[in-house]
Amino acid sequence: MELFDPSSYLIISAGIFAGAVVSGFVGFAFSAVAGAFLLHLLPPTQAVPLMMACSIITQVTSLIALRGNVSWRGNPLLIAGGLIGVLPALYLLHHVDTAVFRIGFGAFLVIYASYMLFRPVVTVASAVPGALRHAMVGFGGGLVGGLTAMPGALPTIWCELRGMSKDQQRGLVQPYIAAMQLFALAIMFSHSGSFSAQTLRDLASLLPALAAGVALGLIMYRRVNDTMFRRIVLVVLACSGALLAM
Repeated sequence: MELFDPSSYLIISAGIFAGAVVSGFVGFAFSAVAGAFLLHLLPPTQAVPLMMACSIITQVTSLIALRGNVSWRGNPLLIAGGLIGVLPALYLLHHVDTAVFRIGFGAFLVIYASYMLFRPVVTVASAVPGALRHAMVGFGGGLVGGLTAMPGALPTIWCELRGMSKDQQRGLVQPYIAAMQLFALAIMFSHSGSFSAQTLRDLASLLPALAAGVALGLIMYRRVNDTMFRRIVLVVLACSGALLAM
């Protein structure tokens, strides 16, 4: 296949740019935003690998830019739990109606985020030991991520409930999402061998929009306070949930 025609290229670039801005700003939801554009213009076999490649680039870029905030203490258990959680998700993908789960989880995100937007900021205490808590949250994120392509949703909710600052949240969730997406990439490689030449050409043509979007998102992230960041994260969660439930 040839590269996009001019009109499609502009729309696809706008989708990639929008997804990169959101991902650079809040750390997740690239595919939820970009997919609203790409999945209407490209076949899934072309759109999904392209979104995965772009999402991984935004995650790695954000991880490098925010490396000073990374919480190395909690991340290994969070990531290990996530990797384990992906395994039952792969089984469920082939044995249950995942559409029902996606709709239910999407509705939960909309209700949760809408409720939290209109209540005071609170923190939730937990009697579960820290190490086990990180592993459990990671497992839940991996399980949900394997079924919805949103591995960062549950860890983000957990950070929000714990009243973490924006830097603490990004430092914990960013490496987790990057690891989950690299794991998904490895699974894709094991089935198809590599990205197609078409995906690589598409990616090269969209790098300017991707780079501009993630750069703008990171600039916005650094300029907002914790309260505004929390509100925007909740709005993104609600919008992502609405897209899942559609």
